[in-house]
Amino acid sequence: TRPGVARGPHEHVDQADLFCFLGPSNFKLRMWDNRPDLSTFRNVMTLVVGADNPTAVVVPRGVVHAYQNVGAVEGIVINCPNRLYMGEQRREPVDEIRHEDDPETIFRMDDQ
Repeated sequence: TRPGVARGPHEHVDQADLFCFLGPSNFKLRMWDNRPDLSTFRNVMTLVVGADNPTAVVVPRGVVHAYQNVGAVEGIVINCPNRLYMGEQRREPVDEIRHEDDPETIFRMDDQ
């Protein structure tokens, strides 16, 4: 991921993600709990991860997530989801609810 580039925010109905942020850059990772049946509903967590804080993070289904390269160099993010993209032989719909294209979304990376 190039400097300044963001991925997300989006969430999954069934999929969980395991992200590994190892460097050589740093990333701002933000997660919003969007699971109304839990006491943590609407809680937000922001972490700086990567070169200065190598981290692996499991993002459960129903947690909106986004990350942005906040460093000066390209960085590598490894994602190990618990299911295949579009399922076996790409026969299933993509399990993704995209919030990044909604200008009215409450899920924002800026620090308003």
